[in-house]
Amino acid sequence: MTTLRDIAELIRAPAALSVPGDAVAGAAAAGTLGRGTTGLSAAAVCLYWAGMAANDWADRDLDAAERPRRPIPSGRVTAGTALRTALGLSAAGLALAGLAGGRRALAVAVPLTAAVWCYDLKLKATAAGPAAMAACRGLDVLLGASANPSTRANPSTRTNPSPRATPGASQARWQRALVPALAVAAHTYTVTALSRREVTGGGRLLPGVTLASTAGVAIAASGWARRPAEGAVPWRTARGLAAWYAASYGAAQARAMAAPDADRMRAAVGTGITCLPALQGALIARSAGLGTSAAGTAGLISTVSPVGTVSTAGTVSTVGILTAAAAVAACAPLGHVLARWLSPT
Repeated sequence: MTTLRDIAELIRAPAALSVPGDAVAGAAAAGTLGRGTTGLSAAAVCLYWAGMAANDWADRDLDAAERPRRPIPSGRVTAGTALRTALGLSAAGLALAGLAGGRRALAVAVPLTAAVWCYDLKLKATAAGPAAMAACRGLDVLLGASANPSTRANPSTRTNPSPRATPGASQARWQRALVPALAVAAHTYTVTALSRREVTGGGRLLPGVTLASTAGVAIAASGWARRPAEGAVPWRTARGLAAWYAASYGAAQARAMAAPDADRMRAAVGTGITCLPALQGALIARSAGLGTSAAGTAGLISTVSPVGTVSTAGTVSTVGILTAAAAVAACAPLGHVLARWLSPT
């Protein structure tokens, strides 16, 4: 009989802690942080879990030989149950995206869903596999940027104006979200490349190259070359979180480079998954330092949401953005603890 733990193992439940930060980072950069970000984060989690279930369904014959303890080859979850789980979570993710962000969000969620399934069914074992998975996580970030920043301007009035953003403003939001999208995509590329050697092991070159890439991602996330626009605190936060990310993931890759066996490769992959929230937190704090979050969210209803504080003036405050960065980054140690109970790979 299939248990809840079996399904949790199938979808790599703890690894989902690395997902909401994608949408929050995209929203922070684009200036669209608000109530819709929570729904878009939930949509991204559903699509991530769908991808994990579809992955095991597609790999069930290979896993029978290489990873017989996984839920399907061990007989704890049937192939049909895994496929239905993947399809159901895909539908749930699309529905949540539509409810939270409307057509703008669906314009990202639909190709994201297609990319997830293409990776699992066709591209994973090809040379394009790491790039395909990187594209999935980059689209995750853009999903967060897709929310409409225009909401009710004054909750005390009876009217509910919702002015449409100009094409130029909309384009600017997408452009601002490109840096976090590319940073998360680059990180994902390194994790996916390493994952191809977590069963057989490999040479020292691969972890050496991914380690250098990680250093570049950390520098980009820290905004080291940018001139502060909102004071020193956001930049110190971004640089501190980026350093934490680089030290954690970098150490695991350095160990894999010293002894590139399957165990060290697998450990590096697991660390790459669980420390991603630290990178996402750095990217969110970077947006506060650039001043894009507060500038882009004028008109948001005065409230306190799970993703940030919205001031009575109608803008997300720097404190709110940094709070969101800290909350996302806190998922890194939590994910590390949960990984001891249930493997994220």
